[in-house]
Amino acid sequence: MIYFLAFFVPPLGLLLNGQPFAAVFSAFLWVICFFAGWFFWPAWLFPSGYAIVAIAMKNDSRRHRELVEAVEKHGPPPGWRP
Repeated sequence: MIYFLAFFVPPLGLLLNGQPFAAVFSAFLWVICFFAGWFFWPAWLFPSGYAIVAIAMKNDSRRHRELVEAVEKHGPPPGWRP
């Protein structure tokens, strides 16, 4: 759902994902690309692409942090050899 929101309203999607500075940058990028899009129509897709990539990177970072915390708490998986 957050990716759908990030595609249509990138600053709001980033803000709801907990990335306020990225949301401000995306709003700035959105305004610039809105005017540039009248001359080069693919520019309208740049803010959406930025928001989707930023959300995906934040989600990957969260998953990685959870995995590291689980390994630190419970130890490595059975059969793991360094």
